[in-house]
Amino acid sequence: MREQIALERLTGLIAFARVGSMGSFTAAARSLSISPSAISKSIQRLEQNLGISLITRTTRSLTLTPEGRDLHERALRLLREAEEIEQLATMARSEPSGTLRIATSLPIGIHMIAPTLPSFRRLHPKVAVDLRLSDQFVDIIEERIDIAVRIGDLADSRLLSRQFAPHWLCCFASPAYLAARGTPSHPDELEGHDTVTLRYQSSGQVLRWPFRVGDREIEIMPPSGIVVDASEALIATLVAGGGIGISANFIAAPHVARSELVPVLSNHAVERHNITAIWPESRRANPAVRAFLDLLQGVSRNK
Repeated sequence: MREQIALERLTGLIAFARVGSMGSFTAAARSLSISPSAISKSIQRLEQNLGISLITRTTRSLTLTPEGRDLHERALRLLREAEEIEQLATMARSEPSGTLRIATSLPIGIHMIAPTLPSFRRLHPKVAVDLRLSDQFVDIIEERIDIAVRIGDLADSRLLSRQFAPHWLCCFASPAYLAARGTPSHPDELEGHDTVTLRYQSSGQVLRWPFRVGDREIEIMPPSGIVVDASEALIATLVAGGGIGISANFIAAPHVARSELVPVLSNHAVERHNITAIWPESRRANPAVRAFLDLLQGVSRNK
């Protein structure tokens, strides 16, 4: 019964908001596609439930009472929100179209996102994709980005987010290097090997290599003769026989498949759950955003 009363008040407030704005029961009824008598009865029930008079009616006009004027602006906000919900629902049912702007880092863009774009465009030919790759974080609201895919913790609580399937950080080396120098069986044995290390462009910090040893996670910084600031350069160096390096498995996977690289110390690889897609609240019901997130979620599970 309480739910029924609440629904009556809600419909009464919407009717009252429209009548107060249009100054006419007939015009308000026409805009809501109901009869003037239904509008009148709905507002009468609202007045009875609230115990106040909202509208003064005469044969020629109607005016809002002082209490009605106080309530009208709040009722208008409710009406606008109801109309926005209807617009969002309509948008959610529509076919994805327009330009989808995606921002991410170079390795994620190359290995996770770019390979999905042809199939996405086949599914949604009315969507044009604008993919922007950079290791620098961008303000996605200011830059009008629809989706950003990032590695690391999120600092902006205004954004919606979806975490993807986990990935692994593992060491890799070329078969030729391992044949010449041997394969380490424990992280401590890296000290006698040539290593290649990544330096983050965003912070200038050198990556500390994480390993799982027993039930603990440790970090080491092996002395490296080569330091690079791009994942693609690190992988290219390893393929050329430059030594052992650590990388996310989805970056090294194509080279492992071609036997250009071999996992090293895989028993000590660590799992990470920090690849996240973020998007503004304003894009919540955007069909292209929703379609691409669903596609990317499926791809990440299969990596």
